[in-house]
Amino acid sequence: MKSFEELLQVSTRIHGHICAGQVIGVRMSMLALTLLGIDDPQGGDRKKLYVIVEIDRCATDAIQSVTGCSLGKRSMKWLDHGIMAATFVNLESGKAVRVTALEEARELAKNYCSEITDKYARQLEAYKIMPENELFRIERVSLVIPKEDLPGRPLRRVQCESCADWVQDSRDEISAGKVLCRNCANGRYYTKI
Repeated sequence: MKSFEELLQVSTRIHGHICAGQVIGVRMSMLALTLLGIDDPQGGDRKKLYVIVEIDRCATDAIQSVTGCSLGKRSMKWLDHGIMAATFVNLESGKAVRVTALEEARELAKNYCSEITDKYARQLEAYKIMPENELFRIERVSLVIPKEDLPGRPLRRVQCESCADWVQDSRDEISAGKVLCRNCANGRYYTKI
């Protein structure tokens, strides 16, 4: 695996700027990969890793850049929980670890870079050097990933009987005996004009 500085540089380029979230995401990923025994997430181990992120913030871009997991490859899933956490799964061994960024780390940053007066700059620099136990909560976890959420080709495709959109991987619903996409079954997130 590349060094922290190399991974942070790549993550920053992909994300568009350096921020504390990038540092957290890179360190979180490196920690999880080590705990799961994954040495080459974008090479030889790329099909072993699956990540569930719980927030749509800066750290998620860092996690993607370090692990190589992405929504498009179906090796990353996003759950809109608003928690700075991610669960990393070694699909080969079945081992999984959930890593959560600790809110207390914001205040603890003062203990590491007190000379930096801007709190965001202080957090960014402190997060680079803080011990993992002050920055993260680590939990060994167990989970079942539905087969329709795993990477690979779609398991099935069906056509919505209302709008004719094609729905993949069991994201369809049955309502009044009809196969429907979620938009037709539950209401659209948009309005047609």
